[in-house]
Amino acid sequence: MELVKLTHDNLEQEHICCAIANNKDIQVLSKKNWLKERLDEGLVFLKCDVRGKCFIEYLPAEYAWVPVEANGYMYIDCLWVSGQFKGHGYSNLLLDKCIEDSKEKGKKGLVVLSSNKKKGFLSDPKYMKYKGFETVDTADPYFELMYLPFDEGAARPCFKNTVHKHENMPKGFVLYYTNQCPFTAKYVPLLEKMAHARGIDFHVVHIQSRDAAQSAPGPFTTFSLFCNGEFVTHEILSEKKFEKILLSVEMSYNES
Repeated sequence: MELVKLTHDNLEQEHICCAIANNKDIQVLSKKNWLKERLDEGLVFLKCDVRGKCFIEYLPAEYAWVPVEANGYMYIDCLWVSGQFKGHGYSNLLLDKCIEDSKEKGKKGLVVLSSNKKKGFLSDPKYMKYKGFETVDTADPYFELMYLPFDEGAARPCFKNTVHKHENMPKGFVLYYTNQCPFTAKYVPLLEKMAHARGIDFHVVHIQSRDAAQSAPGPFTTFSLFCNGEFVTHEILSEKKFEKILLSVEMSYNES
């Protein structure tokens, strides 16, 4: 399988895998604009030469949009192989290329966000353990920071303290998100509209800088939904899934 690395020269014409639509679609525009600004910071977007979800995205941890202390490491934003591309060894191919590249660049190892059991939008812990990763830190309710050190003496990465502090949030829903994932460009406005239509407080925090992301209250800055200071989910919600959450909130409002 041939691999394609995104560059400033080919970014406009290349398909970015996680968003199938054309370049005029808001999802594609937001993702490609985000990528364009990250390429000069060392971000690598490596994909199999197919139209589908078969890629890995990683960058130096110092530039990663996550509240993680991992100086000298490479941080994996996303490793995604799905659909017809599963079962062909492409995950191994992509991750092994990332490992090789990171070693050549003198990195201490790799870091990735996972969970205590497999969840959408997070790296599969079973697969990462199979590849030699181990859990180095945790954050409620289920997040696990996993790492693969290249040197046994390398400093151990960890979450920043901000992920453990959720006080001082306004009442109602608070949604933190970035444009790292193209799906947020579509779904965040829809969810906000749904909540406001029901008279439910819904505050949106669009994280637009690395500094803001690195001090965020949720480990998964791409999408983190809180309600009354309590973490709800990191999974980018469809309208149907959010409808269920809104109904439960309305019931609690009526009972109080």
